[in-house]
Formats: sequence, structure tokens, C-alpha cells
Amino acid sequence: MRYISELVSENREMALGSDKFLLPFDSGRTRALRGVPVKGCRVNLLALGDVGGSVLTGLRLLGGETIDSIGIYDVNQAVLRRYEREINQICYPDGRKLPRIEIIREDQLFDCTMFVFCASKGVPPVGAGGDVRMAQLEANRELVSMFASKAAASGFDGIFAVVSDPVDPLCRAALDCGLEPGMVRGYGLGVMNSRARYFAEHHSKYGMYLDEGRAFGPHGEDLVIANSISNYDDELSKELTELAVTSNLVTRADGFKPYIAPAMSSGALSLIAALAGEWHYSSVYLGDDKDGAFLGCRNRLTGEGVEVENLPLDDKLFDRIDNAYRHLIDLN
Repeated sequence: MRYISELVSENREMALGSDKFLLPFDSGRTRALRGVPVKGCRVNLLALGDVGGSVLTGLRLLGGETIDSIGIYDVNQAVLRRYEREINQICYPDGRKLPRIEIIREDQLFDCTMFVFCASKGVPPVGAGGDVRMAQLEANRELVSMFASKAAASGFDGIFAVVSDPVDPLCRAALDCGLEPGMVRGYGLGVMNSRARYFAEHHSKYGMYLDEGRAFGPHGEDLVIANSISNYDDELSKELTELAVTSNLVTRADGFKPYIAPAMSSGALSLIAALAGEWHYSSVYLGDDKDGAFLGCRNRLTGEGVEVENLPLDDKLFDRIDNAYRHLIDLN
């Protein structure tokens, strides 16, 4: 049997446990993260397109126990005014407290516990073929590098959360701008787990995934779905992986942009879970200063660092994860 911990760089500090390992925060500026789980925190969100607007809606509805306020910034002032007005007008009948939405300036983006990057350029049109996520890499790499550099220069000490595609390479681009590994996190794998669960609910042969399955790797063609950790079946797992990977293409073929499930499962729900210190799917940096990549896996934030699930893996499953990780390193 093999373990995810085998992928961690030899030069990276790591504390092994029986079924998990801890990647401690660096000694530098991660002050805001040492309070995880948090209450009453500030989240700032960049860009209110389809994904950003949906993430904001989810955070408003579901984040009340963790988030006090959400700052929003977009280059389009009319869009900002619209979302401040409409999202603040969402409330429960009993008037319970929900995070308030506030318009902020660009120079206020990093006055927060969590900064959420939802900006995107060059989104392929409906009907485009191939891996539409990777088609956005170059344009979005430039964008994320610009804001990550500003975050590093500002002394930002919280979570730099990447939701835009392709999540994992963009995380590496943000890291290369001077942020620390524990600060940068990618949010794309949550929806792949949700899609796998969807197909497991509809096809009994994949049913073990609901209780025993796991997702690993990037939000894209190198995704790894395991039908079961304890009773791994390579053929069934690859079938389920293919269904999860191509689900967005089916939605596009119907004439729609597939952004609702990603915005909620990878975005709002996973972001809230991270702030609450709960187990969830997101991308974690396993490398050192010179080499490495962000790998999606089940993990949680603690006051000491990032705790990663480290269960025994079938050799074939580990080889799939290792292959995905090596491909992500090649994209750097």
C-alpha cells in the first residue's frame, strides 16, 4: 500500500500521524490562519461574473456562523452596485444574521482573513471542445500573478483562495509571486467529488463511492476518482472518473455554462468549510521552494497548519495520483 505523504518533498517539513499528516505553517506571515477555525471573519471576493456572483450568493446564505462580512470588488461599478443591493436583500423570514455585503476599493482587497480570486479572462464559449479549463491558463495566470503580487506586497497574512480555472496551475503562479505555501489554496476539486457522488447515486455499481470513495488531483482531465479506498476497483474508478470529468461538457452541449455546481461545491461550501476548520476538498502545495505542485485532496486547516488525510492506497490508485501530480509539476 502507498500513501499521499510519499509525494511530499523531502525538503518540506511534515509531521506524520496514523491516518493524516500535517504541513506546518511557515514561520512568516500566516497570522490570520493561526486562528482557524474562525468566527466573525472578513472575506473579500474579486470579480462578480457567473462564478463570482454564485459564490457570493452561497457565502451569504450559508456562511453566517463563520463570516461577518464580505467585501466585493469588480471593475464594473454597475455590477458592484447590483450585487450589493440584491445580495443584501436576501434574508431568512426570521431575520437571522447573515454576512453583510460591502463594496470595497481595490486597495482594500487584502484587508481580510480570506481573499477569493474569481476573476477570469478568455472563458471558452458554449460549444467549445477539449479541456476548456486549460484553455484559460495563460490569460488567467497573468491575472492571478498580478493580484498575488499585490497581496504579497501588502503583507497579507490570510488565505489566498483560487476558484478560477485551471485552479492548480494558478495556485502555483500565485505561490511564485511571494506568498507562502500555507496561504495559497485551490478550490476546484469539491465539484468533482460532488459529480462523482451524483453518478454514484444514479448508478448502483458506483454506490460504494458515497461512503468509501475519494477524489484526488486537479479539476480537469488528470482527475483521479477512487470508487473506494478500502475496496478499490481500478476499472470502475476510471469509469466514474470519466463521468465526473466530462459532466461539464454535457452541460455545455445542452447550451449552458456549467458554473452553478462548481461555484457552490468547490466554491462557497468548501470555502466555508476551510474557515471552519472542517474536512473538505481543496488543493494543497506538496513541494518545496524549488519544485512541486498543488494537489487536490481531502484536508483541513488547523491553527498549526494544513492537515491532509493519509489513508493507505492501492498501488494502482497511487500510481494514478502520482501521474497526475507529475503532470501538474510539468505545467509550472
